[in-house]
Order: sequence, then C-alpha cells, then structure tokens
Amino acid sequence: MLGLGELESAIMERMWSYHRPATVRDVLEDLRRERNIAYTTVMTVMDKLHKKGLLLRQPEGRAYVYRTVTTKESYTADRMRATLAGGGNQAATLVHFLERLTTEESIALRAALQAFASQDRHM
Repeated sequence: MLGLGELESAIMERMWSYHRPATVRDVLEDLRRERNIAYTTVMTVMDKLHKKGLLLRQPEGRAYVYRTVTTKESYTADRMRATLAGGGNQAATLVHFLERLTTEESIALRAALQAFASQDRHM
C-alpha cells in the first residue's frame, strides 16, 4: 500500500469524511476554505489517487464522481501492516510499539483483541 503526500492525504481525509461520492469541485470547494488551490491541481491528485487504487470514479456528465475504495481505518491498518512487514524483526518492532502506547491506545488495543478473539470463536 502506497504512502500519501500532503495534498493526497488532505483529499483522502475529505473523501473519507463525506461518506458519499464526491466530485473534484466538491473537494476543491472544501480545500479552498484552507488554501488557495487550482481545480486542475485537485483533479490531477484525485486522478493519481484513482490510479493508486484508493478512489473509484464513474463518469457523470463531463466530470467524474469519485468514491473511496476502503475506509480510513482499513487503509490505516494496511499501512501499519506494510510498515511492520518492512521493519526487520517483527517481534522486536511490536515490543517497541507496545512500549510507546498511551493508556487510551492500550485500552483500545485490549478492546480490539477481545473483539477479535470473540469473532474468531464464532467462525
């Protein structure tokens, strides 16, 4: 799974937050609240995200309507897995990761492990 640049991340954050398909114009108007950016720039980046497999697009009139391929959480999990796979000693990497967890993150990890164990029992 490929990493994202700053503008790619900003666009994906918006696409995930919409929970619906969106056009380049939709994203452009949203981004323009924070920065001066050209339509063609947003269009080019959304095309790249489509080519990376993160956005699907469908023609609608003279433009495309885009939607996300996966959830933000699923994308993040794929990135975490790719990072772990490339980190050398996976056990040592996981130990270092666990040592750095905040209390809130530790609670979330425990809840996720319990949900996973419960799901595994029902299969």
